[in-house]
Amino acid sequence: MQNVDVPFFPPARSRTHEVCGAGAYVFAFALAARLGGRSMWVREDWDNTQINPTGFVDFMQPSDLTVCNTRNQSEELAVAEEVLRSGVMSLVVISLNKPLGLTEGRRLQLAARDGKSTGLAIIPEGMGSNAAETRWHCLPVFDPTDSTLQRWELIKNKSGTLGVWYVRWDTASRRLTMVSPARK
Repeated sequence: MQNVDVPFFPPARSRTHEVCGAGAYVFAFALAARLGGRSMWVREDWDNTQINPTGFVDFMQPSDLTVCNTRNQSEELAVAEEVLRSGVMSLVVISLNKPLGLTEGRRLQLAARDGKSTGLAIIPEGMGSNAAETRWHCLPVFDPTDSTLQRWELIKNKSGTLGVWYVRWDTASRRLTMVSPARK
């Protein structure tokens, strides 16, 4: 194991990013842990996926997460934009189920910049906005000795560099550890 940071993680602050795949929630909570401070998770109220505090306590304190349920994606984007612009949260996670237009994506980017906050949209695979700074595809990797092993692939990066990394979450240090592909 290497005790080095994962390249491009955390992604650029004051920008919005996207993540997809079965490991998207781990990515979101690892990002919240790395950024520190308070986070908000904005989602539509029809989404019955429960965010259980005992499931993310290894990443952050439950009191540092606010969950906001909205009626529809338009309301979800409006809430996310206002919270990003306010700067009161270090991370705003948005669970999207429909494509994000360039105008909406750009508004989120401007709000993140103005509020010096980071935005993260959890999106279905194959969906994404041209306005996103980066897009990650995250999957858990089966390992009988460690359930925290993940494969993170940077599939869009406005800075140009893409890549794949195998990471483990270290609960004690609350940070990611990069694992060589041979040891995965």
